[in-house]
Amino acid sequence: MTDRTLRTIVVVCVLYVSAQIFADIASLRILFIAGFSIDGGTLIYPFTFTLRDMVHKVAGESIARTLIFLAAGINLLMAGLFWLVSVLPADMFVGEQAEFGFVLAPVFRIVLASIVAEVISELIDTEIYSLWVKRFKDRLQWGRVLASNAVSVPIDSAVFVLIAFWGDLPAEVVFSIFLANIIVKGFVTVLSIPGIYAVKDRHLEEKSKNQ
Repeated sequence: MTDRTLRTIVVVCVLYVSAQIFADIASLRILFIAGFSIDGGTLIYPFTFTLRDMVHKVAGESIARTLIFLAAGINLLMAGLFWLVSVLPADMFVGEQAEFGFVLAPVFRIVLASIVAEVISELIDTEIYSLWVKRFKDRLQWGRVLASNAVSVPIDSAVFVLIAFWGDLPAEVVFSIFLANIIVKGFVTVLSIPGIYAVKDRHLEEKSKNQ
């Protein structure tokens, strides 16, 4: 593996985990855009699908799976830290600082929803991506992104929305968030397709190295 490939893997993995964390925190706020209710995390979370595809391409299926579970663990650790900080006694010389708990403590439910949805949908995404690569090799790389996301995006959206918001928000708002998630994620999928061409295929690199 070349230094350039290693740097690419590090950068893409960091971007993936960062986007997961940002999305979980941003999802605490429900926005209203273009007639749809939409959780704030949807503005950045869709990029994780293509970032995962990029990791799969440059590092392989095993590393992609490891990244999925690692990101889930980091998000869970973040939620636990937020909860711990919110229940520990505050320095009253500064003030009660109750806002921290009010805003960030509920992130645990968002993180739980994100982890379950992420693990289910991303593993499905990985399998479909692998099947596409086995069928078409290095051809039609844009199809890897479209095919895998076409299945994983609706599953991810349904699981996340139901766990994160069902029972706390009106049913029509939950359904609106679900639709908005699919629309935004679909748009971002198409927008981010060039990213899959920005990294070199691991198998092609190994092949050229052995020649």
